[in-house]
Amino acid sequence: MNKKILAAVAASAMLASLSLTVHADSDVTIGVAMPTQDLQRWNQDGENMKAQLEEKGYTVDLQYAGNDVQTQVSQIENMIANGDKLLVIASIEGDSLGTVLAQAKEAGIPVIAYDRLIMNTDAVSYYATFDNYLVGKTQGQYIVDALDLDNQDGPFNLEMVTGDPGDNNVNFFFGGAMDVLQPYIDEGKLVVPSGQMTKDEVATQGWDTATAQSRFENILSSFYADGTNLDAVLASNDSTALGVVNALAANYTGEYPIITGQDCDIANVPHIVDGTQAMSVFKDTRTLAAQVVEMVDAIMTGGEAPVNDTETYDNGTGVIPSYLCEPVAVTVDNYKEILIDSGYYTEDQIQ
Repeated sequence: MNKKILAAVAASAMLASLSLTVHADSDVTIGVAMPTQDLQRWNQDGENMKAQLEEKGYTVDLQYAGNDVQTQVSQIENMIANGDKLLVIASIEGDSLGTVLAQAKEAGIPVIAYDRLIMNTDAVSYYATFDNYLVGKTQGQYIVDALDLDNQDGPFNLEMVTGDPGDNNVNFFFGGAMDVLQPYIDEGKLVVPSGQMTKDEVATQGWDTATAQSRFENILSSFYADGTNLDAVLASNDSTALGVVNALAANYTGEYPIITGQDCDIANVPHIVDGTQAMSVFKDTRTLAAQVVEMVDAIMTGGEAPVNDTETYDNGTGVIPSYLCEPVAVTVDNYKEILIDSGYYTEDQIQ
């Protein structure tokens, strides 16, 4: 295990668990809008942030929208009407919040876009996320290394499943992966039997597992029913990877493929352990939550939020000052160190 990665994980866990100085006014309410409780990662994002903000002395209005855009809009409207002083928003659809965030701007309420960039509104003050281009590159490089593409002629069969076309992060996940994989496709070492290779063709509305499964079942029945082997699947996150795993279990008899993922969702870790999912890119939400708490506190005490990127993330109205955390690849070889020993999950949770 790379000592730098272990040190980074240990530092992240320590940062998240440190007792934070309480100095904020408890009458100050911070609104935290999360997309859904259906995925474990969003539950942990929300609860980690709530706990750390409360340790700072803030009141926290944490809301989950059930992946329904109008519900999220209504929740944010209520946060504005109730006098919340700052909003942290993980959007369901990046283009759907312009009108309600215009209300926030008019009320002088700063907005931090959380993990998903909110598009086409000048009401976003800051953006906090992981290095999403690096997420995609990590997934692509894993496929390259696992298939030994630099030394093997192939051809190897590849299929792709990415996320919601309205999520700006998809551009970075898919773009980073394709920057790694495209040269091997051009060389003929990787082929895509379905021919589905553009972002729109491989998108999954709402990152929905059942939607990904249905599309992949169609791919398997159309292009692999004759016993053709599927060698690798680029899945941009764990909910779509789970759809692929489910489709394979019901409809595939060839040699089992390499499958990528992202988030180390609790439902997917057992698949990493038993080999039905090769890897997942881990984004330690404790690290991101701790960083957002620092940003919130800096803003609420009259300063500027710490950022480390002022060039990459343009939401259509200009570049949004951003803080990017670094992701880590998790496999069967290191999941215990990264996920269990760091306290992110317990052993019992992933049985």
